Amino acid sequence: MEAIIARKYQALSGALNERQRRLWAATETMSLGYGGLAIVSRATGISHVTIRQGIKELEEEQHLPPERSRRHGGGRKKGSELQPTLKPSLNAIVEPTAKGDPMSPLRWTVHSTRRLTELLQELGFHVSKTQVCRLLHEMEYHLSGNRKSLEGGNNPDRNTQFEFINAQAAKFLKRNIPVISVDAKKKELIGNYRQNGRVWRPKDDPELVKVYDFIDKKLGKATPYGVYDLKKNLGWVNVGIDHDTAEFAVESIRRWWKHLGKELYPNTKHIFVTADGGGSSGSRNRLWKYCLQKFSDDSGLTIHVSHFPPGTSKWNKIEHRLFNHISMNWKGQPLISLDVIINLIGSTTSTTGLKVYAMEDHNVYPTKRKVTDEEMDALNIVCNDVLGKWNYTIKHR
Repeated sequence: MEAIIARKYQALSGALNERQRRLWAATETMSLGYGGLAIVSRATGISHVTIRQGIKELEEEQHLPPERSRRHGGGRKKGSELQPTLKPSLNAIVEPTAKGDPMSPLRWTVHSTRRLTELLQELGFHVSKTQVCRLLHEMEYHLSGNRKSLEGGNNPDRNTQFEFINAQAAKFLKRNIPVISVDAKKKELIGNYRQNGRVWRPKDDPELVKVYDFIDKKLGKATPYGVYDLKKNLGWVNVGIDHDTAEFAVESIRRWWKHLGKELYPNTKHIFVTADGGGSSGSRNRLWKYCLQKFSDDSGLTIHVSHFPPGTSKWNKIEHRLFNHISMNWKGQPLISLDVIINLIGSTTSTTGLKVYAMEDHNVYPTKRKVTDEEMDALNIVCNDVLGKWNYTIKHR
């Protein structure tokens, strides 16, 4: 009899859910009478407690909703429920690595789940690596590699500047004034060169690229300069083929305004720009301010500018809301031409609804262009009372 029940269970168990297996075992037990509970339990491996629960449901005609296999509250309790201090203890172990990011809600840990499990077990908790991994995801920790973001020392005005930028962005967004984050992406060689990342390909048929990354003088390099609209979650990328200068940076903003911004914000007279502290859009770059003044004069816009402190450029929103998605979209894809680069950038999306536009820029932007003291004195620029070296407003003349 036991062997027959075992064969029946093996044939049926794959097609039954938890509740159906419980009720089937209960039915077999009741049909066998005295001693049936032990026989069915040995044949199926289902515990006595589970079979008795099934019998109770049949006798009392307890009917659960079709989508449920057990009552609310049934089943084994989570380890974090049985051990209320488990999650706080795990957070205390990982917390030291969670400091230093004033812009992102996510936190990262470089500890392995094995090591974290061992530390928790040393504290007296009963926990497995699987439980630790689940708890880390619940607490919004994610695995992450090293990221180049430390460009200098910890500036004493760092927190003040972050607070100012956040307050200004919130104020302008509330007034439906465009808040844009700008920066130049890493230059890319144009040609059949290797790109990091892997893509699906037929077996033993990889994409063949050049062995050496020597620049093709005819094709040159592409310099993508991005403008990211925080409110609309829209990206604009001006892809140049010449130098990354302040003139190129402002031209990129000018093109964004002409092709996107003016239509999206028809009633605005202001824009708020957040930029890195150095480079073509740096706070000490005289040509950057000079070109912004010309843009302000031509457009009639009042331009409010805030720069990130030294060593914090990676907190610029454009880095993780636009540029990383572009890099993911063209991973493993040789950038064989400028058209390919434009198409790959323009087809970039994200789960948050990001949309990206791209445009070629064939203009020449010479380097070492000087702005005289007289030209600087003629600028209609007002430094803010809060860290005026990083925060200023340029009004049209």
